Amino acid sequence: MLYLVRMDVNLPLDMSQERADAVKSQERKYSQQLQRDGRWVHLWRVVGEYSNYSVFDVSDNDELHELLSGLPLFPYMDMKVTPLAKHPSAVD
Repeated sequence: MLYLVRMDVNLPLDMSQERADAVKSQERKYSQQLQRDGRWVHLWRVVGEYSNYSVFDVSDNDELHELLSGLPLFPYMDMKVTPLAKHPSAVD
């Protein structure tokens, strides 16, 4: 199943730079592994915001929830998940 996920990151203002850097490093490693294994299909930055749009290809809602809640930045994110279906006018 395909899902479009908007992620908005809101790090606490009182988080130390060292802690923020460590969490971002863990996030990068985790997200790149999911991209390599094919479950995180697309990752697009939203210009001018600390946000992204991502497309995930996973078996079901539970797997997506597990992956998203495993993100090191998860406690600092607001997310909107939209399940996707093939459009009848798509050429592919």
